[in-house]
Amino acid sequence: QTTSSALKGAIQLGITHTVGSLSTKPERDVLMQDFYVVESIFFPSEGSNLTPAHHYNDFRFKTYAPVAFRYFRELFGIRPDDYLYSLCSEPLIELSNSGASGSLFYVSSDDEFIIKTVQHKEAEFLQKLLPGYYMNLNQNPRTLLPKFYGLYCVQAGGKNIRIVVMNNLLPRSVKMHLKYDLKGSTYKRRASQKEREKVFPTYKDLDFMQDIPDGLFLDSDMYNALCKTLQRDCLVLQSFKIMDYSLLVAIHNIDLAQREHAMADGTSQTDTRRPAAQKALYSTAMESIQGEARRGGTIETDDQMGGIPARNARGERLLLYIGIIDVLQSYRFVKKLEHSWKALVHDGDTVSVHRPSFYAERFQQFMCNTAFKKIPLKPSPSKKSRSGMAVPRRS
Repeated sequence: QTTSSALKGAIQLGITHTVGSLSTKPERDVLMQDFYVVESIFFPSEGSNLTPAHHYNDFRFKTYAPVAFRYFRELFGIRPDDYLYSLCSEPLIELSNSGASGSLFYVSSDDEFIIKTVQHKEAEFLQKLLPGYYMNLNQNPRTLLPKFYGLYCVQAGGKNIRIVVMNNLLPRSVKMHLKYDLKGSTYKRRASQKEREKVFPTYKDLDFMQDIPDGLFLDSDMYNALCKTLQRDCLVLQSFKIMDYSLLVAIHNIDLAQREHAMADGTSQTDTRRPAAQKALYSTAMESIQGEARRGGTIETDDQMGGIPARNARGERLLLYIGIIDVLQSYRFVKKLEHSWKALVHDGDTVSVHRPSFYAERFQQFMCNTAFKKIPLKPSPSKKSRSGMAVPRRS
């Protein structure tokens, strides 16, 4: 029940302090014990020799694995001063649509970061994931997995409010026309009536198959890059026994947007307040699957705000914003995670090992066969005539 403004203020004070005190510590390699460190500092309202005075109630701020998260931020190309500036210079904006989880979501005013409240078990699970997450990012910086930048806890009035700072998948400056939460499962996967009544509803697998039966078309390089990234990410999730994650797919229809602008008689407000494209290195959908090879190559990519170019069956130009979400929902597998290492060593055929692999397999199949398709290549005329000639020979 902490008021939202007090919570936002406490988060900003806490992050400012923790990032500031970290910058005085020398850079060094991440050690195993860094994943388990929890730093705690008390913020009395009258201030102390370490903390400023503030007009909220007294609170305590905890930072989990500060050195490890500093490394992750660095890996994603986020400088400490940018991180602080984005999160702490302007008030955080509360997003109205809390997910099914009942979490609160805040976005930084420059659109870079999402702050989400998480349950105790989820925070615990994320801590357990960190060493493996570290290993994965080192090997594979191109990923659609959530990018975790910090895990904190605000303790006030006998309550613990745990928050995680992540990348923002959907820039507010780009109007999304459709949004889907896809799992590759069709059992009861339709948006509820209540969801449909929202201004910007999140549809599900059955809705997708009904609305976009032909799928979304990508050029073959893009399709291959996307499917390869999904495959690697699913392997990582599977190794942690994580299931029940989704692919969030938001679609901006360029042609529809142009028609909407024309109807608004050219007086569009959107372009005037368009923030600069996101600056974090791997924060956009495009970079998540292609790395930085294509960055800054053409002016066109700047205009896409990091979206992945695609087309629908009608040939309309689309930009896709995608990412894997809800990877912490599977904390009930923590216990299985501990068993699974034993299972992998002794008896790789145990049931618990099979289920996440089944989920991952189905998820990939759906994404790379149903949701996303390669733009079919037009056969060249010479091939046609050759195949035509081949017919009588075969008969």
